[in-house]
Amino acid sequence: MNGNDLIDLMQQSHRRVHIIGTKDNGILAALDLEGRLFAVVNDRVINRVVPSAILNRSNKTSYLNPGGDALWPAPEGTCFGYEYATGIWRVPPAITGAVWEVVSSSSDTAFIRAEVDLINNRQLGIPCEFERHIKIIQRGISLVQNVTEVIRYIGKRPLHKGEFLIAPWSLCQFDSGKPGRVTMPPPTEKDIWDYYSKSESQRHLEGEVFVVDTYTKNRFQLGLSSKIPWIEYNYGDELRARRYAGDLPVGQFYIDIADAPPDQPPSKRGVKLSIYCDPSGFMEIEACGGCPENLEPGTELSVNIITEYSTG
Repeated sequence: MNGNDLIDLMQQSHRRVHIIGTKDNGILAALDLEGRLFAVVNDRVINRVVPSAILNRSNKTSYLNPGGDALWPAPEGTCFGYEYATGIWRVPPAITGAVWEVVSSSSDTAFIRAEVDLINNRQLGIPCEFERHIKIIQRGISLVQNVTEVIRYIGKRPLHKGEFLIAPWSLCQFDSGKPGRVTMPPPTEKDIWDYYSKSESQRHLEGEVFVVDTYTKNRFQLGLSSKIPWIEYNYGDELRARRYAGDLPVGQFYIDIADAPPDQPPSKRGVKLSIYCDPSGFMEIEACGGCPENLEPGTELSVNIITEYSTG
């Protein structure tokens, strides 16, 4: 799929799109699709695209996942998560229906914002603003996407430790298959762990890099500690996407992002980077920001995430 094809899909479904760079080499920001970002390199859309999820709409009975690179709030589950406020897993309408606006832009930058009122699994309402500060750099056949992800608390009451957890969480999706794999510097046993089924059979050391095979019959997700500096998704010689997450602001800490039952407390294992692999044929390289002990009105949670895209 090329940039024009994706823009046509957006127009058919009456969804707004903002172009950073060009439609052939740049980022397409889908303002009516959760503010998701789609990278285009050499007139090829790099991220996963699900046309049916763009042409149709999520509703109470079905969440349609369009692909791209999304900003969500972490954690997903546990007693402080945002996907089980009704007792069953769902993406909140505050996220799927968020109205993203372009606050400012230039030829290679854009600042987009949406209001998102969250309800955690303890039924606590947390009104927020989500922001994505996007800058791109062209490097020959490569595109560098630099995004500062921000979640700002705009509620009037301070929230204290034991009431909440929240962190900005970027989920960047790709199609996957037998050539798909993620590489990273070799982790210690303490720096990598499973969230769902065991994935030891998907992992191995290859020379000086650690490899995770993303083609799988069972879904799995790996949490990675702050000791891991980067992760890179490769699809044969066709695609490379390397992702880094910057240091946290002073006073913030990494949290457990797990999709765990809403009656469970979070673990103390904080996640900086994560890998999700799904047997339906897609995967995600994810990056997380942090959370403070207390949440005062106006507090900003932010993380700078750099994704380097290149094609073969």
